[in-house]
Amino acid sequence: MLVAAPASGQGKTTVAAALARLHARQGRRVRAFKCGPDFLDPHWLALATGAPVHSMDLWMTGEADCRARLHQAAATCDLVIVEGVMGLFDGTPSAADLAERFGLAVVAVIDARAMAGTFGALAFGLQNFRPGLPWAGVLANRVAGERHAGMLKDALRDPAQWLGGLPKGEAFSLPERHLGLVGAGEIGDAMARLDAAAAALAETPLGQRALDALPQLCFDDASSPADAPTPPWLAGRTVAVARDAAFSFIYPANLDQLAALGARVAFFSPLAGDALPACDAVWLPGGYPELHAEALSRCTVLRDALAVHAAAGRAIWAECGGMMSLFDTLVTADGTAHRMWGLLPGRVTMQKRLSGLGPQQLDIGALSLRGHTFHYSSCETPHPVALRTAKPGAVQAVGIGEAVYEQCALRASYFHAWFPSNPEAAARLFLPEPLKGAHAL
Repeated sequence: MLVAAPASGQGKTTVAAALARLHARQGRRVRAFKCGPDFLDPHWLALATGAPVHSMDLWMTGEADCRARLHQAAATCDLVIVEGVMGLFDGTPSAADLAERFGLAVVAVIDARAMAGTFGALAFGLQNFRPGLPWAGVLANRVAGERHAGMLKDALRDPAQWLGGLPKGEAFSLPERHLGLVGAGEIGDAMARLDAAAAALAETPLGQRALDALPQLCFDDASSPADAPTPPWLAGRTVAVARDAAFSFIYPANLDQLAALGARVAFFSPLAGDALPACDAVWLPGGYPELHAEALSRCTVLRDALAVHAAAGRAIWAECGGMMSLFDTLVTADGTAHRMWGLLPGRVTMQKRLSGLGPQQLDIGALSLRGHTFHYSSCETPHPVALRTAKPGAVQAVGIGEAVYEQCALRASYFHAWFPSNPEAAARLFLPEPLKGAHAL
């Protein structure tokens, strides 16, 4: 099923994770996926299922990738849950497009606070806006009590569409901050919150619904493309990957792709004071360096090691938050300026509003790498721009898209890359040859 909503902030992640946890506790095999680009919601879904959570987007990851992952999940699991993105019909492609393409039954989650009869109008509109959309029903979130739940159910034209209501509950609320939910690994009682949500959901018709009442994902071998072998362009090379609370925006599929390219991955934690592992290339992923700026500014040994690594002509790919740590200065939301690692000249300043959002592609020679951008900061630097990303289907243009800075084999950008979209282009990020004017490997 696809857990969707009329908008962001309705409780999709809570319901999707609670449903996954409920069935996993009952001994069923559950896999969860996240529609669209997202690093944070998958943390909660992974905690609920005990399995990696991959993104699905008909543009960024591609239909063939989505089909292959759903095929594998259908072959090995009892329940497949896909959490939607934003509102059901938002974006191109949308969560509704994904549901329609693969026959995923839609569960609509609606925040029903301060609402009664309009709940029925929203539910009817979501179900009927696109004729033929697979549909499971509607669940009310943040319900005030039994009387309120009764009013919401009575507002539905078809009572059979009622999947129940979840009460307002601090015990299973998922905390938020800028960029989205707080990661499950940063909260000591994360599993307890999911268990509380699962217990509440168990009292609803959705929680009690038999799995055989849901549509079945049916694939034959011919309809699921086999993975084409990837040339080992990174064979024999070690890629050091920063991974901790400051650098946590890592798609599991990107790590899988590095392995498929032949690379050995060595993780290290800047916040824990880890030394830079012996490596041929470094990946500094996105995350929350602004929340840990003071600690990162003290990582002088790592800073010096990265400088030596870059001076030796070895590759560094710094992505969004990873790039932020490489500038001279990071100014946090309270106006405090922190000295950072100084491999790039200039400063990064946190803003109150989003500075970049949406799908992007990076053309490296004739190769096109897909991904997205999502950040609250802006950077000021005299460093020249080597390349720029572009919106899907557009061409790179001066002053449009995210800048890609290149200094020898150091590359940095706000662009978040989805490596499987073009393994050869992804390999380029970790090789010493310049990106600009790249030729086929």
